[in-house]
Amino acid sequence: QVQLVESGGGLVQPGGSLRLSCAASGLTLDYYAIGWFRQAPGKEREGVSCISSSDGSTYYADSVKGRFTISRDNAKNTMYLQMHSLKPEDTAVYFCAADPLSKSCLPKAYDYWGQGTQVTVSS
Repeated sequence: QVQLVESGGGLVQPGGSLRLSCAASGLTLDYYAIGWFRQAPGKEREGVSCISSSDGSTYYADSVKGRFTISRDNAKNTMYLQMHSLKPEDTAVYFCAADPLSKSCLPKAYDYWGQGTQVTVSS
């Protein structure tokens, strides 16, 4: 059974940092496309950052370029999203996802999802 479990969300002041973690079981992340997505109230889920399964290329949404970094630790079978210089508009529920074939950062292209973790950026 595949499980993705996020952690690391919370309340942070503008300009602060957080690191989200996503521990995987039932699959080996090294062989999968991985991604972080977010959904703010009243908005559609959007891709924040992804690593393609085909060539390992990395995608970042324009809104997070230079501030967020996606990574994975194959030994721990865990993926991360390091977030710096957080802004109130980064407030959302953040989800990790994995897929064996995805080459995009579209939510519909991912089969396996975590339950989400809340990130709130507010003073």
